[in-house]
Amino acid sequence: MNPSPANSRAHRQAAHPALLKFRPHGTVRCSDDLPAFRNQLARDLGCLLDVDEAVAAWCCRPSGMDRVLLDTGWKGSRPDFLVTYADGQQFYLHATEGPGDPEVTEAAACRGMRHRFVEAADIRAGPRLQNAQDLLRYAHVRAPLGDRMRILAALEQEGFASVADCMGLFREANPMAGLASLILNRFVAIDLDVELIAPHTEVRLFRN
Repeated sequence: MNPSPANSRAHRQAAHPALLKFRPHGTVRCSDDLPAFRNQLARDLGCLLDVDEAVAAWCCRPSGMDRVLLDTGWKGSRPDFLVTYADGQQFYLHATEGPGDPEVTEAAACRGMRHRFVEAADIRAGPRLQNAQDLLRYAHVRAPLGDRMRILAALEQEGFASVADCMGLFREANPMAGLASLILNRFVAIDLDVELIAPHTEVRLFRN
């Protein structure tokens, strides 16, 4: 059986340990073959992008704002990400400890580009980041078809189920790995903002 694109990416990443400094190592919506992050804060923001239902794709360290940064005298790095949202909009994102420089955002807007500084306090607020990191430990996993059908059929019939109930339906994959895969790949959804993922956490079908 041919490996999935995600598995192939995992193998390429494993061959380049210098790029794996910041955990978790796996991604699901990054278009880069070998994602490279500036620091742990940027990696944390990348985790949030992977579980943001509005995000279609993202890439690391884009160069499209280089002229803006040069013209404004920005002394920091280029943006950490270029994010494409499901509605087609694209944003350049900087992960920052503080508020950043509004002049950079304004200069980007004058050139028809959308830019935003994302502060550490926002990235680390609430349980979403920890939940995203926990799920992304299983980014390389793909739930087998049989397990996926059992979970989707149960949710279509019942409307929702607990994490514990869903784990009991897996026959082929590791239950937590399989459920994480279904969440990351948008077959099912859970609320990542209320609390850390628990046995009683409600699982529902993913709806666009």
